[in-house]
Amino acid sequence: MSLHATTSKTEAILRRQRKLSFITSAIISVLTVILIMLVFSFFLLVPMSKEPPVIVTYESGTTEKFEPDRPKTLTNVDRKPAAPSAARVSVITAQTTSPMAVPTVDVEVVTPSLDFGTGDDFGDGWSDGDGFGSGGGASFFNQKVKAKRVAYVIDYSQSMKGVPEKLMRAELAKSVKELGTGMQFQMIFFAGPVWVAGAEVNMQKGNRTATVKDGGRKYDWKSGGDAHSWNPDGKKQTPEWLTVSESTLKTAAKHIRETELVWGTIWDHPLEIALSMEPRPDVIFFMTDGVAGGKSADIAKDIGRKARSANVIINTVAMMIPKAQEPLKDLAKRSGGQFTIVKEGGNVQVVPLD
Repeated sequence: MSLHATTSKTEAILRRQRKLSFITSAIISVLTVILIMLVFSFFLLVPMSKEPPVIVTYESGTTEKFEPDRPKTLTNVDRKPAAPSAARVSVITAQTTSPMAVPTVDVEVVTPSLDFGTGDDFGDGWSDGDGFGSGGGASFFNQKVKAKRVAYVIDYSQSMKGVPEKLMRAELAKSVKELGTGMQFQMIFFAGPVWVAGAEVNMQKGNRTATVKDGGRKYDWKSGGDAHSWNPDGKKQTPEWLTVSESTLKTAAKHIRETELVWGTIWDHPLEIALSMEPRPDVIFFMTDGVAGGKSADIAKDIGRKARSANVIINTVAMMIPKAQEPLKDLAKRSGGQFTIVKEGGNVQVVPLD
């Protein structure tokens, strides 16, 4: 064999060895890379183990139900009743875990005071029963109503002197002191002039003019010549609602007791003043011992129409005066109210309107 042939064969063998070596190195490199990736993947993908938190819940024990004592009626009430104790809630820790967290809530229980409203002028506490108490209603000469706002339109004319006056003052004081907490009320007195309770009335000589003084304001009234023809000479007094409180009830009791009787009797102006209040009253208690002259029937129709349109109920009371009974009954019927007659001796009769 020649030298050239031998050299060619050797070179071929070396080329095959180099090729095989390259392939082997490439395979080893690829496998090494894959192994390294697997190792890193193991550390990255395996989540860190965490111990789940232990959540403790609280289980309430038996809860004592809180029910404040209801105020007793004014006809039989204990002096200075003790206020009820606050409710107590016992909390115990359960010995088991729960998958749900329950927050502990602190609740402040406010205990209502039952001493509120105690005073020598108007009795102890508020009334309770038939919707009364806590802003529920009122009663006047056996007329019981449920209302938020009550206006009293009361005859303080000189013809009331004697037994009617005593009955009126006693019943009005009783009715006002029984108003429930949260209610609003106002008292409008009338004779010839009309005034809000607490104002000062000065009747001039001859009973032809009168001035109503309310603080720094004055309101003039004039008579056309008789007891039933009084009209305002300018603006009329504007009543404002009073919210039931110890102070307002004491003041009201003082006005009921000390306001003097005045000459004259009219119906339309005091009722119109009550109907003009904002917001309007739910109920008006209208009590009188006399007619408004020959205009009584017409006034009853007109005021009854206005009251019905304004969704205001007018309850009427005839104080020992037979002539006023028919127009007062008509006024009550037109407004959806009640009608009561106070007879001689103080007997009270609620008259059906059917």
